[in-house]
Amino acid sequence: MSDTDLNQIVEFIHETFNDNRKIKCIEPNRLLKIDKNKYQGGQILITENGEYINLEYQVIDFDESELVKQIEFAEELYERSKKIVSIYLLCPKNVNVTVKECSIKSEAEFTIKLACCQEDICKLILDEIKNKKRNNETLNQNDLNVLEQLPLRCSKEDRNYYRMEYLKIINDHI
Repeated sequence: MSDTDLNQIVEFIHETFNDNRKIKCIEPNRLLKIDKNKYQGGQILITENGEYINLEYQVIDFDESELVKQIEFAEELYERSKKIVSIYLLCPKNVNVTVKECSIKSEAEFTIKLACCQEDICKLILDEIKNKKRNNETLNQNDLNVLEQLPLRCSKEDRNYYRMEYLKIINDHI
């Protein structure tokens, strides 16, 4: 990932989640050693003081099971680092959030924030995945799962476009 891409992500986090911490770098998933049977998270960034920010797109409805998945991931990151974890989820306007804001008892220090996006999140996701491919970065299972969901989350008029892009990427990935 280029410095320009990182700067755009940092600016996005500052504006969308009102988080002005300085971000040092993006953490390669292979270094985190999260148990392969557990959720792997999205794009993980490290702040200057070693805290983690997990930034990802929430393309399916955010219910209790999604919240539990995010809590487990935050606890896993915290357990490995003993540093504060922030989970930032960007939701398109058609994602339903069915859980209420509440405090969560845990030994880990973490926050989970959701933000609704008025932009075409499907385009943002596809562009990010295509950018990963251009930079010869490996697509993880989460990337592939999100990509597969795009035709279900976009407008009806755009379904065939996102299906075509999904098929191109999947066929190139296999």
